[in-house]
Amino acid sequence: MSMKVKIVNSSGNPLPDYSTSSSAGMDLRANLEQEVILKPLERKLIPTGLFMELPEGFEAQIRPRSGLALKKGISVLNTPGTIDADYRGEIGIILVNLSDEAFVVEHGERICQMVINKVETIQWNKVESLDESERGEGGFGHTGTK
Repeated sequence: MSMKVKIVNSSGNPLPDYSTSSSAGMDLRANLEQEVILKPLERKLIPTGLFMELPEGFEAQIRPRSGLALKKGISVLNTPGTIDADYRGEIGIILVNLSDEAFVVEHGERICQMVINKVETIQWNKVESLDESERGEGGFGHTGTK
């Protein structure tokens, strides 16, 4: 299944694309006039030069790239970041350096992935009690460590 989405690309970089036919996410690239240095534990907003118009009922989620996270300690701070269907501004990525070494972000570098998801809106049904479930109120490690 495929969907057409309007996009403006002011970066000069290629449009986001899927690496394989089964990829869920598309890589986004940094749009920089000069490199950005991320010191250890520092965070910065990295522009992409991309603007898009998602159809109503969809969102874009911004997620870290696994290779950058494992090899360099670079992540997306508000993971997953959400881009709503009515947002028309530039897509910016909040990168954070969780390593103990500085990281240089260069123009055109793949910095995150974007996944498009369908979203549902809900209507609350206020009740006095909830149905019982097997789990009940157990949470935060209630199933043990092994």
